[in-house]
Order: sequence, then structure tokens, then C-alpha cells
Amino acid sequence: MAASPKLPPFDPADPLGIDDLLEVEDLAVRDTVRAWAADRVVPHVARWYEDGELPQIRELARELGAIGALGMSLSGYGCAGASAVQYGLACLELEAADSGIRSLVSVQGSLAMYAIHRFGSEEQKLRWLPRMAAGDAIGCFGLTEPDHGSDPAAMRTYAKRDGTDWVLDGRKMWITNGSVAAVAVVWAQTEGGIRGFVVPTDTPGFSAPEIKHKWSLRASVTSELVLDGVRLPDDAVLPGVTGLRGPLSCLSHARYGIVWGAMGAARSCFETAVEYATSREQFGRPIGGFQLTQAKLADMAVELHKGILLAHHLGRRMDAGRLRPEQVSFGKLNNVREAIEICRTARTILGANGISLEYPVMRHATNLESVLTYEGTVEMHQLVLGKALTGLDAFR
Repeated sequence: MAASPKLPPFDPADPLGIDDLLEVEDLAVRDTVRAWAADRVVPHVARWYEDGELPQIRELARELGAIGALGMSLSGYGCAGASAVQYGLACLELEAADSGIRSLVSVQGSLAMYAIHRFGSEEQKLRWLPRMAAGDAIGCFGLTEPDHGSDPAAMRTYAKRDGTDWVLDGRKMWITNGSVAAVAVVWAQTEGGIRGFVVPTDTPGFSAPEIKHKWSLRASVTSELVLDGVRLPDDAVLPGVTGLRGPLSCLSHARYGIVWGAMGAARSCFETAVEYATSREQFGRPIGGFQLTQAKLADMAVELHKGILLAHHLGRRMDAGRLRPEQVSFGKLNNVREAIEICRTARTILGANGISLEYPVMRHATNLESVLTYEGTVEMHQLVLGKALTGLDAFR
């Protein structure tokens, strides 16, 4: 009888052996982004969060461009042409540092650049994508409005014809990168349906006042976009799409990154909880030696690595051209919800220290409250799945 093969040792950092599913190139991307975040973000982000700012954002964008993290899953025009799994791994590592950094990359690549890459003219692509891929031009994505978030079809921003030009009027709200962007992709109603416009932010009538007094995503630039008679030439419109299919397909691409990113925040909190539980002593022993703490850690590990496995599965489907929007909703709904629960449980293990910025737990927890809402609330993703499961539309 042949001897049983020797099993590899149990790895607490990878209890399911998910790394076995990754290629050498995947691991290289992950390690590159992790090293950059450890050097350029982690040592400073608590201070940025406390101060409510993201200093040197343009410098950070250029550094992210240099490692190929901007528009990394797009091909050509200076983009890295990475796989969906590699892009997901990058999102996980960036959000393990902070959700605001991952949001910077997601909005740049999966929303603004993706819209231009998929729906733009060749002239628009050549003008903007190489600069955006390098981080020399930051982009933003204007869809959400002050009174219309989950119902973008009711947007009030309007673009009307004036001769051969377009004139845009309206407001967009909660726009990441808005105040520092060189270009905005703005969606507006027209006589012929919803259209996307590539708007240089130095166009007269365009302004982007920064939103202050946030208690979430504080290390991130969030703005309102104000469009007062913004006059654009005819070639500013994205020619490749009319209707909500355009912005919604961009959102689906960005939501995919969130599926991975949320697990990065969860991993950071879980690792902090494990380290704390094995060093913090109460009643003469580390609190990690008590059954209730071990139960919490076990449950956190199960949900964390299930979430990473789900993200990996969706990434392989995206790389195979088989990922449906409903499946992205599945991932976003599950992973963000579970990430928040992991952060909250980690906070209980740290006790009072859990609210201190000396540890990343409360920062991740508050950031995830925004991630839970943007690019589709819990309720909207539940209804997407409900319709897919029953065939009945409950949105109205």
C-alpha cells in the first residue's frame, strides 16, 4: 500500500490554501501592490484619516501609475492589460491599507478610464487614457446626484444642443477624486436618452467643491460636481453608448473590485485581532487562549476566506467572459456585509483599544459603512438577486 503524501503545514494566513490557485504572475502583482501600500500608505494613513485629507494625492497617483495599478485590467493606451484576478488582488491589498486608496484606484480605472476605453472615440482614448494610466491625469465619474442615488434614471443633469455644441447643467454628489480631477465622465439626460460626456475640469462653468465633515472615507477626496452652462464640443460625447447601460456597466466593473477590496479591510482587522489576542493578557493569560475569543477568531477566519474564495471565483469568471452583473451583486452584497461584521468583531476583541487610531479597526469599520452604500446599497443588490431568483421585478 502506497504511503500517503505528506500534507503541507497549516497556514493560519491562508487556511484554505487559496494561494495554490494563483499563478506566479498573480503573486507578483499582489506582492508589488502590498509592498507599495506598506511603504507609502500604512505608515501615514491614520494621520491622513484623522486630519480628513489625502495629501500628495497627485504624487500617489503617479506612483500607482508607475506600478501599473491604474486601469490595470484594460489593454492598450499605456494600460497594464492585467487579468481580472490580478486587478482584484490589487484591490484587496490597497483596501487592506485603506478604502480611500482603493477608491482612488477604482474610480480612476474601473469608472472613468473604463468608460472612455469601452465607449469613447479613438480621439478620446488617445487624449486621456495614456495620461490617466500613468497617473498624470486623475479622473472622476459623475453619476450620483443629490436627490438621485439608487435611481439614476431620474437624474436631473441635462445636456442640450446649442448649434453643434452641448451645454450641460446640473449637480453630481459624492464624487470621489472630483476636486483633483483633470477630467470628469459625466452622465446627463438628453433628448435622445442618457449620454456620457468627457468633460475637462478646466471648462468654464465646471467646479468641484470638496465635501467636508465626513466620518467615513476621510483619507479620500470627495466632492460635488457643479455644472453651470458647461459648453462642450460635439466630440465630447461618448459615442459608444446611449442609455443607462453605459454607466451601469461601468459600475458593475467597479463593484467587482469592491468584492475583493472589502476582504482587504476585513483581513487587516482580522490580523490585528489575532495579534492583539495573542499578546494581550487578562486573568493571567493571553485572551486568545479563552474559548469565546477563539470562537470569534474562527468565525472571522471562515467568513474572510470564504469571501476571498468567492472573489477569486468571480474573477475567473470575468477572465473567461462569463461574469454576470447578478453575480457581481452576489459578491458585493456578501463580502461588504461580512467585512463589516469582521471589523466589528475585531473591535470587541480589542476592547476599548478598538476605537483608537493606533489600530486600523475603527478606521476600516467606518470606511466600510460608505462602501456598503456606494455603487449599490444592500437593498438594491438584494433586489437584483431577488429579481434574478424569481423573475419578478420589485424595484417599483
